[in-house]
Amino acid sequence: MPPQTQAEEAAIVASGIAAFNSEMEQGSGGKEADGGRDSAFTMKSLLWHGGSAWDAWFSCASNQVAQVLLTLPYSFSQLGMLSGVILQLFYGIMGSWTAYLISVLYVEYRTRKEMENVSFSNHVIQWYEVLDGLLGRYWKAAGLAFNCTFLLFGSVIQLIACASNIYYINDRLDKRTWTYIFGACCATTVFIPSFHNYRLWSFLGLGMTTYTAWYLTIAAVVHGQAEGVAHSGPTKLGLYFTGATNILYTFGGHAVTV
Repeated sequence: MPPQTQAEEAAIVASGIAAFNSEMEQGSGGKEADGGRDSAFTMKSLLWHGGSAWDAWFSCASNQVAQVLLTLPYSFSQLGMLSGVILQLFYGIMGSWTAYLISVLYVEYRTRKEMENVSFSNHVIQWYEVLDGLLGRYWKAAGLAFNCTFLLFGSVIQLIACASNIYYINDRLDKRTWTYIFGACCATTVFIPSFHNYRLWSFLGLGMTTYTAWYLTIAAVVHGQAEGVAHSGPTKLGLYFTGATNILYTFGGHAVTV
């Protein structure tokens, strides 16, 4: 073999070894970087990245338990014990049945779209999209109008309810001022990128709900019942329907949250 050919072959082998060593170094460095990303992803997934079945449970619990916990005593005082229990069971059954129907429609819509190779990895399906996919664009418009109206009035009701509840605990500020404070706090949720990132807020909601429940329980045990309290039914027809509406909103609203 001529010396020139041997030199060329040696150069090719040397370049191949150098390229292989470079790839191995890059691979080990990439693994270390991936390991760092995995550890960081674990922390983020714990507090930030949601979208699992557990997140759905946390969201429902943090949304619904607090409403029921804070409104049922007042609603029962307006309705009376018998009507309160009957309406609570009735609205609960109807809300659960509606939630089941909505869930079935969601699954049907998603199954049809996935057969069309549509990915929902970074998208949360909205109710009006389900109506559009299963019934047509007119139902989509009706569903979107209903969602916007419900969210508008629901948010106002929630702010007023929060202000009223905190006013009973701390009356140094009037209810309107507390409403402004809660409105400003709730407005910061616009910085949350997606519904998948509500995990931390669900944890906070469950924590505050637990604290409120124990606070009310301990306060009731320590202070006892006020003198002259009468456990009677509604005194006015308007109060009766106000209590019924409150239970309808809390128990019937389960379907919307689910």
